[in-house]
Amino acid sequence: MTQVMKAFGNKLTTKKFHKLWLKVTAIIVGSFGPIFFLGTMPEFSMAASWTMDLLSWPVDGKQDFLDPTTRFLSALTGGFLFGWGIMIWYLSVWVYDKAPEPVRKSVVVGILAWFVLDSAGSIASGNTSNLFFNSFIACLAIGPLWSKTHVRD
Repeated sequence: MTQVMKAFGNKLTTKKFHKLWLKVTAIIVGSFGPIFFLGTMPEFSMAASWTMDLLSWPVDGKQDFLDPTTRFLSALTGGFLFGWGIMIWYLSVWVYDKAPEPVRKSVVVGILAWFVLDSAGSIASGNTSNLFFNSFIACLAIGPLWSKTHVRD
């Protein structure tokens, strides 16, 4: 059994798998961008409203994007998240092969920085339940990137 676990663990720490996981992370981060962009237009804001409602558990329909300030904040958030996702994707394409460890560390530290600030803000704003969702998203986004590459491809 330990041989199977060791072989599986080795596959998760290859450069090839880390490069793939960077793309997974990019999709996780970047996918929130279009959702929040849609929150800028009331007629298309249902996905953003539902996402915010879920993240501020319980789902009670209290989250909406009717206020112009909320829609503007949604535009900023959508742009930042989409841009961050695109940046992670292209770090995996253009930079990772030249500097795998600095790219891996940069993405992990960026995700952790988001996690701390977003979670603190969620707690301060009375949306403590978002800490659960943030934990899940952070663990999924970081995944095997937590460990440095041990095996050469």
